[in-house]
Order: sequence, then structure tokens, then C-alpha cells
Amino acid sequence: MIMETLTLGKSLNLGLRRAMEDDSKVLIMGEDVGKLGGVFRITDGLQKDFGDDRVIDTPLAEAGIVGTAIGLALRGYRPVVEIQFDGFVYPAYDQIVCQVAKFHYRSRGKVSLPMVIRIPFGGGIGAVEHHSESPEAYFSHTAGLKVVACSNPSDAYWMIQQAIASDDPIIFFEPKRRYWEKGEVDTAAPLSAAYPLHSSRVLRSGTDATLLAYGPMVRTCLDAATAAAEDGRNLEVIDLRSLSPLDMAPVFESVRKTGRAVVVHEAPGNIGLGAEVAARISEECFYSLEAPVLRVTGYDIPYPASRVEEEFLPDLDRVLEAVDRSFGF
Repeated sequence: MIMETLTLGKSLNLGLRRAMEDDSKVLIMGEDVGKLGGVFRITDGLQKDFGDDRVIDTPLAEAGIVGTAIGLALRGYRPVVEIQFDGFVYPAYDQIVCQVAKFHYRSRGKVSLPMVIRIPFGGGIGAVEHHSESPEAYFSHTAGLKVVACSNPSDAYWMIQQAIASDDPIIFFEPKRRYWEKGEVDTAAPLSAAYPLHSSRVLRSGTDATLLAYGPMVRTCLDAATAAAEDGRNLEVIDLRSLSPLDMAPVFESVRKTGRAVVVHEAPGNIGLGAEVAARISEECFYSLEAPVLRVTGYDIPYPASRVEEEFLPDLDRVLEAVDRSFGF
């Protein structure tokens, strides 16, 4: 083992580098990904080392970027597309849901599109309009797409490599406000030793209630569990990691043990991922539940201006309040 302390952003950078070293068919495309290294510097240094024919600065045209990547994937390449900010993905939405998601089905399994679409998502950085959104439900609802979200440096390093190696098109969400948070990463291990890509993971064991989250809210839930422990409550925290397909087996096992579940995400609650998770828990664990499954989410409004963003984002206090309500039933 070679454990390194890395930021989530640097882990993604090294994961991309390793994938490009392992397979010459891996290409990176996007606005400012080359000379600048991306607005968050996730692709920093890659164009210098791999050349501008493999790390390609594109025009500001998301539909064109994704459309070009589709053609490359059809010809045997493994393009990795960077959408500069979450709100910029909508011009490419037609390409993603009408072409990327359907090619394999349309060809009766004869054609694969091994491509990754990286999207920095969520708030917490005080950005302007169209730069802080949570569009994951749109893509998770779309049959033919796989959707994942990393939450820590180790997962970021391994999950990006696993996504690139997959023959399925994958929407890869990165919590932009966590880019600078640090953790230990074993950069020497083989890819085969990584935790399975489309699997939930118990990050903290507990007995009193289960907190379920993904992306930026995982750290919030871990902090909430730490705070709850001071009051004598032992909370279990599960990182969903894969949003489509959902891996519910660890969730069901946890809820049958704790009897309570709280689902947390930044996106608005209306028809969000939390509703799907709550429905599945209610269907499978009804007789184990001591209280209804509760959700802590963003409000049903667009992400607000940066000055009031903290009022919108779920925080430790809102998570703990939901836990208290769960024990009040």
C-alpha cells in the first residue's frame, strides 16, 4: 500500500492520468480542460503530458461536445467529457437522453457507448446563476444511463477509473464544494481491488437510525452522526455512491437494524432521488420501520443567490432535526 493524502480534486486528476496511461483510447474533452487545466484544475497538467490530441479544448458548445464524443465512442475511443458547471449541461440534454442513453438499446446490444460525462454539481461555493445546481434526478430517471457520485478522495480516484473502463455511458457527478477536502488514497492498488462502482457503502456503523446521502451531503451526514453521538445517539451513515442503478441491499439491511431512515440531498425534494429511496425502503422494510422515512433536501426553488445560499443548503442542524422528528413518532 502507498497511502497518499490528497484532495478530492487531485484524486480525480490522478485517476484520469492513470486511465490515460493505461489506455491510449481515453480522451478528455471540454471547455478549458487543456491549457488552463479546467476551472477547478481537475485536468491540470494532462494536456502538457498527453498532448492536445488527447486533452482537447473545445468551443463553448455542450451539445457539440457531447455529440462529438458520441462519434468518438462509436469509433472505439473512450471519451471523457467535462461539463464545466452543472447548469451548463442542459444544452447537451437532448444528446444525452436521446442518443447517449439509447444507442445500446436501439442497436439491440450491438453498439456500446463507453463514455463518461463529468459534471461538477451542487452548491457551497457562492457561485452565480447556472453554476450551482443538482440535476442528478433528470439523468437517474433516464433509462440507458448509469449515474454515480463520488464523495471523498479515495472514491474519486477509483470511481473515475472504473467509470472510464466501463462499456456503459456514465454520468459522473463530482461535489464541487468538496474538491479541496483531503483524505487518504492508496494509489498503488490495482483497479480490480477497488470497491465495486455501483455499490452503496456503509461509512459509519450505528444502531439508532440510518442516514443516507451521496455527493456533497455525505460529509454533512458524517458530521451529524458525530454530533449526535455526543447526545448518545448512534447513527449509521451510508454513501449511496451509485444513483442509477441504486444498490439498496445495504440500505435495507441497515434500516431493518435501526428502524429509522433519513435521506439527505441538496436537490429540491419534489420528485428527487430521496423520494425513490424512501419509497423502496417503505416497500421492503415496512414492518421494521419505527417511523416514516424522512427527507432533508433543498427547497423547491432554483438555487438562490450566493448571499442566501446557506439558507437553502441542508446542514448539520437540519439533519439532526430530522433525526429528532423520527424519534418523535
